[in-house]
Amino acid sequence: MEAPQMTTQSSLTATPSLQPYAITLLRISLGVMALAHGLLKVLVFTVPGTVGYFESLGLPGVLAYLTIAAEVGGGIALLLGVYTRWVSLALVPVLLGAAWVHLGNGWMFSNAGGGWEFPVFWTLALITQAGLGSGHWVLNRRFA
Repeated sequence: MEAPQMTTQSSLTATPSLQPYAITLLRISLGVMALAHGLLKVLVFTVPGTVGYFESLGLPGVLAYLTIAAEVGGGIALLLGVYTRWVSLALVPVLLGAAWVHLGNGWMFSNAGGGWEFPVFWTLALITQAGLGSGHWVLNRRFA
């Protein structure tokens, strides 16, 4: 009687059809979050309020405009699946800046002033997205 053969194929490679959908879900989630944060700066805090906040941190006010553009434009690009890898990497400095802003508030984002846990996780998720690509449902596969 022969011994059963061991297979080295993992369950993920046994069902590869799910992987592009998981990648897509990550991309859309990151796009919604980026767009929501950009629109929050425009519609709730207002552009002048955001500029004032950046300046209160000792940062040039122009960085507020660049951050809003990156979050709104990057969010839309991720939602559409346009240049996903490059857009994900372009958003990393924005999130590292957010982590820097919240660094003194401790780890937990529920701390007063928000901690650095969420921006660091978001940074890692963007780097992961850059490595994975766009997944399904992109505006144009050529620009994915």
